[in-house]
Amino acid sequence: VQLQASGGGLVQPGGSLRLSCAASGFTLNDHSNGWFRQAPGKEREWVSCYSTFDGLTIYSDSVKGRFTFSRDNAKNTMFLQMTSLRPDDTATYYCAAGATGLCGAEGMDYWGKGTQVTVSS
Repeated sequence: VQLQASGGGLVQPGGSLRLSCAASGFTLNDHSNGWFRQAPGKEREWVSCYSTFDGLTIYSDSVKGRFTFSRDNAKNTMFLQMTSLRPDDTATYYCAAGATGLCGAEGMDYWGKGTQVTVSS
């Protein structure tokens, strides 16, 4: 079982990035799918989560309207499209999946290693 996140990098404020997270050993579509981030010196926070209970995707207030979650079931890969990036979006981003179908870190069973996103001019 593995989650492999990629797509991070350095981007200027106002720019865009798309993060990818490829799953192996299990089916993403059967699990809740989440994106989290952790900035230096700060606690990990959730960014976006798709729940299998209601099929809805939720976003934290800090990214709502700027970030979009999606998934390609054929490729067993989830994505996080990030637009209008700001310096306070700088963090290591982690993808996760949970068999319970719940959102939130406590509901996640599998975690990717993280990909760094730096927003700076």
